[in-house]
Amino acid sequence: MPNLSILLEDSAREYPDRDAIVFGTTRLTYRQVDAAANQVANLLVQRGIEPGDKVALMCPNLPYFTIAYYGILKAGAVVVPLNVLLKGREVAYHLEDSDAKALFAFQGTEELPIGVEAKAGFDQVDACCGFFVITPDPAAASPIAGAETFGQAVADLPTAFEPVATDEDDTAVILYTSGTTGQPKGAELRHRNMRDNALASKELFGCDPDAPDTYLCVLPLFHSFGQTTIQNGALAFGGTVVMLPRFEPGPVIETMLRESVTVFAGVPTMYWGLLGALEEGTDVERLAKNLRTAISGGAALPVEIHREVEKRLGVTIAEGYGLSETSPVASFAPYGEPPRPGSIGKPIPGVEMKLIQPDSWAEIEWSPEAVGEIAIKGHNVMKGYYKRPDATSEVMNEHGWFRTGDLARRDEDGFYYIVDRSKDLIIRGGFNVYPREIEEVLVTHQDVSLAAVVGVPHESHGEEIKAFVILQPGSSLTTDELVAWARATMASYKYPRIVEFVTNLPMTATGKILKRELIRERPPAAASTGG
Repeated sequence: MPNLSILLEDSAREYPDRDAIVFGTTRLTYRQVDAAANQVANLLVQRGIEPGDKVALMCPNLPYFTIAYYGILKAGAVVVPLNVLLKGREVAYHLEDSDAKALFAFQGTEELPIGVEAKAGFDQVDACCGFFVITPDPAAASPIAGAETFGQAVADLPTAFEPVATDEDDTAVILYTSGTTGQPKGAELRHRNMRDNALASKELFGCDPDAPDTYLCVLPLFHSFGQTTIQNGALAFGGTVVMLPRFEPGPVIETMLRESVTVFAGVPTMYWGLLGALEEGTDVERLAKNLRTAISGGAALPVEIHREVEKRLGVTIAEGYGLSETSPVASFAPYGEPPRPGSIGKPIPGVEMKLIQPDSWAEIEWSPEAVGEIAIKGHNVMKGYYKRPDATSEVMNEHGWFRTGDLARRDEDGFYYIVDRSKDLIIRGGFNVYPREIEEVLVTHQDVSLAAVVGVPHESHGEEIKAFVILQPGSSLTTDELVAWARATMASYKYPRIVEFVTNLPMTATGKILKRELIRERPPAAASTGG
């Protein structure tokens, strides 16, 4: 079963009338979702998309995401999910870098004009020749001049399609990630990478198509965590995906009760938000009775939140670990075993992990206190970074091992514990933010001479983005003005809310900025906190 689309097709064959996706009052069966995905595949073939071509998808958690995603796969093309918060300049970069031939983008709202930003990016890339704007009402006229609507494009197309045969080593999805050097890179994930990671749900938390689960989908589907653990994992076992476009604790609890949600996956700040929203009058007993599995990833889960969820909801949060480059799940808390708060579990079936020296591939000498960099090998590891052989060779060796940049220790029972990051990655509210990218944008401002970006602790977001900035001589720029400029220039999860003007930055003898020194208390010359 090489093509990843088999996950939907098999369930549509076995459970055609079972609910596949729920969104508000809309309920779509497996038969309906599969038929709609077939229309997308027919559209792409009609418009000249060939097997292996890249098709970008910029859509929040709506049924359209899953329909377009599986339609692209059925056509033998490669899905390139894009963050819905990207601005036009950033969209253009991703389209150009991925060689995307077409783009599906949701219309969005006045507050979040996804379609407008997507079209602005599309217009900058000549090689991307198909743009389809997804409107909430499929019959609506196009809200963007010169853009064809998704509804009009697929309206009269057949609902049957024979999926294009692919090799399981062909690329299915390109997920954009980044490092502390350079621009975002596209991790090429094979059909078997994504398929096997989704199918692992059976062993990881007991999925059973004869007793289907109801999954709450608040994790963004354009990220690997929600895409694999929720969307693909649910469809693989005939489950129902209940979608919410954004995380808001009150509506999440209401939806969990209304739809009898059995599986919830989120980042630690989401659990923090849920606990705070359990007001008097909430039917906590029914919520807890329905909830079979709670999954956490994306950042370390505070032990206190782990205990509070267990105490108040009667469910043990199972923590996992992974990266976009690993499809993403690499380790997980063993199903049925007592929890070990603070641990990211053990390698999942078919995956190996080891601790290596930060400057070589040599495995460290183990002891309970020994810290090394996590390296991963298995069915989940990417093919490489798209069009970046040098970047690929930096993180992968000839034996198929991938080095993560994350430092950890391993106990005598084989459980891993993250202790630090060798990269400067910032995780803000579950979103990965890469300082180098932000710094490179900041220095394009005419008044900015130099910038260094770090993460600082934040009560609800986990980390907040802070920029230390050296201004050009004679500049009268204020911190508030720079925050406002950054907000207009970068996606909302990326721009620094906190800016501090400094006259110098701590550096090594070779001129490398010592960011760890910046995180310590420094007397500010001028500082501002944006909203």
